[in-house]
Amino acid sequence: MAQISMQGKGNAGDIAELIVREMESSGMSTQLVDSINRRIGDLNMYIMVFEKYYMRSSNRASLTVVVTEINHDIKVDAIGAGGGQGVIFKFSWGAEESFVSVIEEILRRENFTDLDEQ
Repeated sequence: MAQISMQGKGNAGDIAELIVREMESSGMSTQLVDSINRRIGDLNMYIMVFEKYYMRSSNRASLTVVVTEINHDIKVDAIGAGGGQGVIFKFSWGAEESFVSVIEEILRRENFTDLDEQ
């Protein structure tokens, strides 16, 4: 399992759309499985689940991304999972880390920083 938490400024809807567009163009086998948008008072939240098939390890990895916004302060959390192979050893060939790194690259281009940096 791999994860990141980043923060930045902007509009959660715009960031969520950017993430979907960039993730789906990042690899032929990457797809948005489903998404949810919730608005609760001043909180705007997007939850997205992506899936990617890795031919080198013949398995799938999932990536869950949560984008939350309050007053243009955005936090993005991403967790990659399921890239393991085998019942006992769960050897993943780095699939989860690879999947999470794509989100990190997208967000860094938008001037997002690690959650503990601001």
